[in-house]
Amino acid sequence: MSDEVEEQLAAVGPRLRALRQRRNVTLSGLARTTGISVSTLSRLESGGRRPTLDLLLPLAKAHQVSLEELVGPTHTEDPRVRMEPTRRGDQTVVPLTRQPGGLRAFHNRIDAGDRRDPDPRSHEGYEWLYVLQGRLRLVVGTLDLVLRHGEVAEFDTREPHWFGSADGKAVEFLSLFGPQGERMHVRVRPRRRGADG
Repeated sequence: MSDEVEEQLAAVGPRLRALRQRRNVTLSGLARTTGISVSTLSRLESGGRRPTLDLLLPLAKAHQVSLEELVGPTHTEDPRVRMEPTRRGDQTVVPLTRQPGGLRAFHNRIDAGDRRDPDPRSHEGYEWLYVLQGRLRLVVGTLDLVLRHGEVAEFDTREPHWFGSADGKAVEFLSLFGPQGERMHVRVRPRRRGADG
């Protein structure tokens, strides 16, 4: 086996440990998710066990990363996301994240002239929208809303929903989409200002 392959395999353990710790998952929790014993997981992370495909596949799925991210070269990759825009009718969607599962981010633009009638659809997941420019019409269940620049909406996508331009002008917004039950942001109350401002 070449030195380069040995180096890549040696890097798998620390990557697995870093992924698990970043997600705040215990070895026993990961064992329950993957069906791999705690002792095997511990030996993989410490380098005492050679990674094999039958071990890496469930771990990649559990950590929501690709196999390449687990066993790829150890050099630092270019962090810029260069995804191809997808065009759907009058809407352009640019993915802003690369990971295959978990939370995904998108930049959306609906061109001027959009006059589609609402056609609500539903699916598993949870969505968060932030309007960057223009006026976004959002239909969720029985609600028909107009969101303006800087406004945010979040909703369960099992509820029939649809969005488009509110006034026929271009609108841009960011969207975060994740598995059912994942919340995109935490609501906080503003701090009260003290007597000194």
